[in-house]
Amino acid sequence: MPSLEAFPQNIHISHTQPTSSVEGTSNILPYFIATAVLLPLLLQHLYRDYKAFIALGPGGTEQSVRGYLKLKALSIFALRDRCAPPPPQSNLVTKTGYLSSLPQRIGRRPRTEGIAPHRQVQQRSDTDIYDKLTAAIETCAMHCVGLEVGTSCFELNSTGLFCTNPERRTCGGEICHSHPSDGSMHMTLHPADVKTVLEAGWGERHPLARGGWMERFVPMGFVLIYAPRKVEEIDTLMEIVKAARWWVAGTEIDVQRDSLADGMRELKDDK
Repeated sequence: MPSLEAFPQNIHISHTQPTSSVEGTSNILPYFIATAVLLPLLLQHLYRDYKAFIALGPGGTEQSVRGYLKLKALSIFALRDRCAPPPPQSNLVTKTGYLSSLPQRIGRRPRTEGIAPHRQVQQRSDTDIYDKLTAAIETCAMHCVGLEVGTSCFELNSTGLFCTNPERRTCGGEICHSHPSDGSMHMTLHPADVKTVLEAGWGERHPLARGGWMERFVPMGFVLIYAPRKVEEIDTLMEIVKAARWWVAGTEIDVQRDSLADGMRELKDDK
């Protein structure tokens, strides 16, 4: 039998005291208070954001909680600077765009909001100017070969201008569509023309127009053209529409040979 000297003599047995319920409660109390304060603020923010989404009116996304949540998820990938030109695309055969230049738009850019719908909330067109804009789009279809007017493929509440035999399938050959809620337009342009439009201040890129897998939603050259504030600005917008037609229908087309100019003169004579 081993002697007592064989065992260590300096063994110390500690007695851990259990944490009292009061101390445990004090540890989680700050988190509880923070949640109680921040959660209502978060819910209030989401409610206001949802109401702002609904206030933009109908667009490419259903006006519902499901549609709102879908857009919030897509907003993670949205462009941070909508006025920065798209990167050059090495696979393009045609390196230059249709527009050689544009007159500089006077004044500040309007404030815009949303993704789908993507709208301007300042400097909107009045009803008379918007009616003249849609009449100009319809004139394009009447006086240009291979064009027709119909319901927008991107937005079912807008009037769209389509190419009947497009080279680029931009949602059924859609060239552009107008928005009755603010008077602006969406259209697809050659990257060089996008740059020209941005530099002259006539529009901005769509938040999802970043190319790659995002093209399942909109083309990389998809832009918002700001609403005309006066009748004279419609002429500039229709020049941009001609550039969109050139890009969607095929860069070999000679838009200048169409009777679009005659149609625009008819439109001005009706003013």
